[in-house]
Amino acid sequence: MIMRPTLSKKKLILLILLAVLLPAGMILALFSGPSGLSLPDAFRALFGVGSKTAVRIVQNTRVPRLLSAVIAGAGLSVSGLIMQTCLGNDMASPSTLGVSNAAVFGANLSIIAFAGGFLSTGHNVQNYMSGVNPFATSVIALIFAVLSVLVILGLGRLKAFHPGVIVLSGVALGAMWTAATTVLQFYATDVGLSAAVIWSFGDLGRATYRTDLILLAAVTVSAVIFLLLARKYNALLSGETTAVSLGVRVVRLRFVSLFLASLVTAVSVSFLGMIGFVGIICPHVAKKLFGQDHRISIPVSMLLGSLLLLFADTFSRTLGQGAALPVGAITSLLGAPFFLFLLFSGKGARR
Repeated sequence: MIMRPTLSKKKLILLILLAVLLPAGMILALFSGPSGLSLPDAFRALFGVGSKTAVRIVQNTRVPRLLSAVIAGAGLSVSGLIMQTCLGNDMASPSTLGVSNAAVFGANLSIIAFAGGFLSTGHNVQNYMSGVNPFATSVIALIFAVLSVLVILGLGRLKAFHPGVIVLSGVALGAMWTAATTVLQFYATDVGLSAAVIWSFGDLGRATYRTDLILLAAVTVSAVIFLLLARKYNALLSGETTAVSLGVRVVRLRFVSLFLASLVTAVSVSFLGMIGFVGIICPHVAKKLFGQDHRISIPVSMLLGSLLLLFADTFSRTLGQGAALPVGAITSLLGAPFFLFLLFSGKGARR
């Protein structure tokens, strides 16, 4: 007999409220921005009616941007939740395995060495801009991120995927990617270095319908698999020995889960840059509000991740006054104090 997850009336109301906040936040993001478009003009532009400028701003900029916030936020959040469960570490996050560091190195390699910088364009800004291919940069970043994941999982396999070995391997490999990035930037021209640094900022403004579709595919497939494995994650919370006694193949579960979580992170970082704290804050809030049952915490974490990134991006565009601030900086500024509050208040302080 399949046991269905149950929610108290209070938790059910809270879940409904969060579900209502998401479309409300999407509407707010769609109709807010520094362009000065009125609400009626923005609404008409959504359906292709009005001036070409308004239609271009809404359909080609705002819609892909808000979709990337919803999708990437959900993916980073659920990746953090699965990593925390599989590694038995509440501090685990999508950056734990050095995936973000590898993606940044790949992007720097593409920008500084292949697309511009010291190999072809020198200090000529026009030559540099004509040589840049943003999608190619993202692809190279993704390749290095996936390569890093495979190396870490390969090392973890030597020790039966012991959580401590995986975390320490991720830290070591992440440091190596960071050092390699520093060496690249040392030899870069002013233009190449500036472009590489700007790329590393979390920026949803570079999202397109194509990147959103790729993100959606990665997040959807991974989330469905995570939900199918939810009972096994619940068993793993009781300890590895208990999970094995219940028939869970812990080594295989960790390999598949960490690979998918890292893949989602790699795709997100390669397209949007570094976005921190979403994968730490949202899973903790989900577990604090709704408990440890992964049948509930997985969808709730995804919902909270979408909300956090969506409102952070809207706030960054409003605060920037014509130039959106890096959304990764906003999530860290908002997330760090909130995380400290959770850590040192109530049950968190007693633990």
